[in-house]
Amino acid sequence: MEARMQLSQRTSRNRWVRLIAAVGLTWLLSALASVAQQSSSATSDEAAHQAFNNSCRTCHSVKEGDNRLGPNLNRIVGRKAGSLPNYNYSPAMKDAGFVWDKDRLARFIVKPDEVVSGNKMEPYGGISPDEAAKVVAYLQSTSGTQ
Repeated sequence: MEARMQLSQRTSRNRWVRLIAAVGLTWLLSALASVAQQSSSATSDEAAHQAFNNSCRTCHSVKEGDNRLGPNLNRIVGRKAGSLPNYNYSPAMKDAGFVWDKDRLARFIVKPDEVVSGNKMEPYGGISPDEAAKVVAYLQSTSGTQ
C-alpha cells in the first residue's frame, strides 16, 4: 500500500514537472518567434527607409511643412492629390481629382505620367514596383497611417 502511494506521488510529481517543462518550452519558443519577427520587421523597416532615401529624399521630405523641390509626403496616403497649401503643384496635379491610396501612390512612383499626365515630377531613372511598395510602406510608417 505504501509503495502504491509513493508511486502515485512520484507519478503526480512527474506530471507536474512535465507540465511545467511544456509550459516553459512553449513560452521559450514563443519568445524566440517574437524576437525573430521583430528582427524581420526591423530589417524590412530599414529596407523601406533605404528605398525612400535612394529614390525620393533628394526632392521630398516626410516632415510636415517641409516642402522642397517636391511636396512633403507626410500623411500622403489619404490626402487629396495636389492639395497641400504652400506648394506650387502643376495644374494637372491640382486637377487630378483623387485621393492618394497605397496602390495609386505606388503606381505613381513607378510611372508618374501614367497616373497624372502633365505632373512636374522630374524623371529620376525609375523605380521597380517592389521598391515603390517599400517607399509607400515607409511613408505610412512615418505618418502613422496604415
